[in-house]
Amino acid sequence: MKPTLLILAAGMGSRYGGLKQLDAMGPSGEVVLDYSVFDAIRAGFGKVVFVIRRDFEEQFRNQIGSKFGDRIAVDYAFQDINDLPVGFSVPEGRTKPWGTAHAVLAAEGVVNEPFLMINADDFYGRDAFAKIGADLSSPRPEDGKSHYSMVGFYLKNTLSDHGSVARGVCTRGADGMLSSVTEMTKIFRTSTGAENRETEPPLPLTGEEVVSMNFFGFTPDIFGHLRTAFTKFLETSGTDLKSECYVPKEVDVLIRDGKADVTVLESNDSWFGVTYPEDKADVVASIRALVAAGAYPENLWA
Repeated sequence: MKPTLLILAAGMGSRYGGLKQLDAMGPSGEVVLDYSVFDAIRAGFGKVVFVIRRDFEEQFRNQIGSKFGDRIAVDYAFQDINDLPVGFSVPEGRTKPWGTAHAVLAAEGVVNEPFLMINADDFYGRDAFAKIGADLSSPRPEDGKSHYSMVGFYLKNTLSDHGSVARGVCTRGADGMLSSVTEMTKIFRTSTGAENRETEPPLPLTGEEVVSMNFFGFTPDIFGHLRTAFTKFLETSGTDLKSECYVPKEVDVLIRDGKADVTVLESNDSWFGVTYPEDKADVVASIRALVAAGAYPENLWA
């Protein structure tokens, strides 16, 4: 069974100031997620599922989804802030989405095979897709535990020069498996590396830390785990107007509880993405350099 690519594309990009998922970055008008789909096709994926919102469905289908119909199967799932378990409701004044765990759960009805979860606005590189595609196509042990995978990137290669970023900082055990993920949401670049400014004093970081960029390979049993986790999240934080339920954090809980393990795959490619408007020029230049080097055609879908 070929794996599926699940692209989280429901966010508006509050810090970026617009729908950056539809912002042209490539030399022929490609958006960042075009390159993810292109790399997934090269890596043998059989379907792409976009998690979007209903309010921009028509625009998204016309500008993005229509490109891929004859190249890879395409489906859609819809994240809705009001889509909550029985007994819960959106608190008055909340407009912020519930986070990546909620976004993944939106796709439960359309994903029935091993899948790769990624962000729509991050550029991961061909090597990352090839490695996790091969992993997702391999059989898993039937030992009562969930077996997942991820591609990690070095923190220093994922920072913005224009503001803070949120990253899941990973540690690995002696066996190379993921042992923990600590979500840090205010990481800034510094002259010596980086620091997380969520606390006072800030936590210094070297920049050599391996971080999660939401590049996780899952089997469909993750949906059951996330349903349980999201319900617990709502019980404890559901009245907070800005709290979010993050996939890396819930993966960390599954590891600590002995319910899952995660293989950490290393990529030779550099990650880059757009968090702030000022990041766009760097992404455009990086893509053009890859095209010039022959890594991608001038026009992906010609």
